[in-house]
Amino acid sequence: RDRNQRSLLSEYFQLMKPASNLPALNDYINRTMSRRGLITAVLSVTVALDSVAAAAPVPVVIDAGGAKLEVFLMNDEFDLPRAIIIGWVKQCARAVSSYIGSFPVSRARVEIHSSERAVVSGGKSWGDGSATCRVTIGRHATAETLKADWVLTHEMMHFAFPSVPDESSWAEEGLSTYAEPLARARVGLVTREEVWNDMLRDMPKGLPGAGDEGLDLTHTWGRKYWGGAIFYLLADIGIRRATGNRAGLGDAVRGINAAGGNITVEWSLSRAFAAGDAATRTTVLGDLYKKMATSPAPVNLSTLWKDLGVSRSGDTITFNDRAPLAAIRAAIL
Repeated sequence: RDRNQRSLLSEYFQLMKPASNLPALNDYINRTMSRRGLITAVLSVTVALDSVAAAAPVPVVIDAGGAKLEVFLMNDEFDLPRAIIIGWVKQCARAVSSYIGSFPVSRARVEIHSSERAVVSGGKSWGDGSATCRVTIGRHATAETLKADWVLTHEMMHFAFPSVPDESSWAEEGLSTYAEPLARARVGLVTREEVWNDMLRDMPKGLPGAGDEGLDLTHTWGRKYWGGAIFYLLADIGIRRATGNRAGLGDAVRGINAAGGNITVEWSLSRAFAAGDAATRTTVLGDLYKKMATSPAPVNLSTLWKDLGVSRSGDTITFNDRAPLAAIRAAIL
């Protein structure tokens, strides 16, 4: 009977408290139950939980263009002042809003954890019930570290796209990979030269290799992130060509978001792209998806860069404003 009581008591408090507290609480419950009756144990553990609750992080609520972001600093083990970290979160939210037109969800939770590393890492986003993202900051990170970081903006960009089936997760990761640097450039965090340099350097990682079966059927890291980014670059160019450069991928994402598509809902990828195409009055996303979903659809990136009028020598980027797609490249960034 005591074993059942312990189990029920443990289960009850597991539902109430963060996972990080569970080992200590379970040990406390077991030790308490071995000495006292159930009622005494409940009272004793409740007192202990009250002290835990008192030490729980209190969120800083910030406004992100009308959206409310609850920022939880999960501990205070940072060299940086809290104000610097909160300002960085605001800056990342502003970058996302600049690309989409507004912050993609009305309320979100941002968890900031610490580590011994000196960088920002461990990004993750999810939408089970509400939009949430988590990143880890090195305890000794500097303000310059945060300014140079892309992880939090990448995770917040996920808020703008619905949760799609696992085989199409490239569409979620590809969008954040492609749009994050464009968003950061719009608020002055990186230069256009830096953005194009990274694209020319890294997009070849997303090209199909031997045995590739298309984006929906090939689940390598390169295809998931950079293959998805190639898809969205081609979509951005395609939308701009179809609309005389009056609309681009950002308008399609805005349309998906306006139709109710965000990380908290589960949609098929076809539904998401249909909403994006409706917003731009094109069929670019749907047509490109049919082409690239289940076949390799290789892309000649060298020709594409030449048509866009951008070239790279080392880390030096040169623009050719007489190239056939120079106006589209300039409109993208």
